[in-house]
Amino acid sequence: MLTKKGKYGLKAMIHLANRPSGETALVADIATANAIPKKFLDAILGELRTAGFLHSKKGRGGGYRLSRPAEDILVGELIRTLDGSLAPIACASRSAYQRCDDCPDENACATRLLMVQVGDAIAGVVDALSLAELRDLVRDPFDSFVYHI
Repeated sequence: MLTKKGKYGLKAMIHLANRPSGETALVADIATANAIPKKFLDAILGELRTAGFLHSKKGRGGGYRLSRPAEDILVGELIRTLDGSLAPIACASRSAYQRCDDCPDENACATRLLMVQVGDAIAGVVDALSLAELRDLVRDPFDSFVYHI
């Protein structure tokens, strides 16, 4: 499940993707435009900057901007940076695997096997979608983006 942190991070990145290339936006403006608590957004944008998705500038004319074109940023990268694994449960995660205490044989656990497939389906969608495509879904929700399941 996408956390508020992940959701707010995506909203902020879409906001920045809508700006002309190289133009910065103030945290307060992003927060107000997207109904995100400013203090929480400060932390989120700091994480995204540390991960290399954003550049920041202090002082007059400062703010945040994308560090690379929105076409080159995958939604899956953003979500994993902010929320970690895409798997719905820990035993289905490829990157943050944790065995369940109540499962005698994980290879015969139908719930785990189903959740591996769910995680793979989620990854298939978000890893094939750029920030630019996500931005454009908002602009034209009937565009040609098709989910392949």
